[in-house]
Amino acid sequence: MKEADFRVVIVSGISGSGKTTFLRALEDIGFFCVDNLPIIMLDPFLEIYTSSKRNAKRCAFVVDIREKEFFSDGENLIREIKKKYGAEIVFLESTDEILIRRFRETRRAHPLSDKFSVKDAIREERSLLQWLKNMADTILDTSTMSPHELKNFVFRNYSREERKMNINVVSFGYSFGIPYDADLIIDVRFLPNPNYVEELKDKTGLDEEVIAYVSGSEVYNHFSELLWNFFSFLIPRYEEEGKRYLTISFGCTGGKHRSVVVAEKFSEKCASMGYNVTKLHRDLGK
Repeated sequence: MKEADFRVVIVSGISGSGKTTFLRALEDIGFFCVDNLPIIMLDPFLEIYTSSKRNAKRCAFVVDIREKEFFSDGENLIREIKKKYGAEIVFLESTDEILIRRFRETRRAHPLSDKFSVKDAIREERSLLQWLKNMADTILDTSTMSPHELKNFVFRNYSREERKMNINVVSFGYSFGIPYDADLIIDVRFLPNPNYVEELKDKTGLDEEVIAYVSGSEVYNHFSELLWNFFSFLIPRYEEEGKRYLTISFGCTGGKHRSVVVAEKFSEKCASMGYNVTKLHRDLGK
């Protein structure tokens, strides 16, 4: 069974080469992911999965030597999965030197360390995995790749859409405390305060009169230009590092006027650039 919106990715490779990072990145872009599913369970699982009523049937599995009792008999099973479901095999590779260093840094044991030293375990693993490497559609050497670079490889090659940062914009009042989950906080209490204008005091940053008062000032115009120049540089840098979510909070004294105006304007700008934007005016009703 193979549908237009169906994709099966089997991730394998040498221990320490980045299989977990690769799988988590696939999960971030909507794949249903299973780590270390026994090979003999792949076909029964896919039979059930493809017969479900899911709209997006994209799934990925890590297959490696941790399942020792099943692995040696897996070649024919994997070949059948490729034929039946059009499965794609991605094999991650790295140099011995890099793998040994990674094991030392993480202090994790190699799956074959009960019988071999780390160096000999890697050599034995390469031998055991050779049949799977020969079947691979993609062989990726991660020796010089950081986790962020590996994630970006996955985003570029397996996402159905251009990847864009999810930006959560929050307005708040310092009187009620700083948002605990903010990545970045911008204090806008230097802007003209509508609270001191009698006819604006009881309105909010969602009202046209308040918007005009705050955004019509020279200091706001200069600030908004600097603000967007800053974030137009910063957001792509976060994306390059593999960050998928960013919470930017704007604060004024009560969270009713200035921070709301700035958050609204900033959200509109981000949305116009194709980013996925959510807004929260935390203290607007207080």
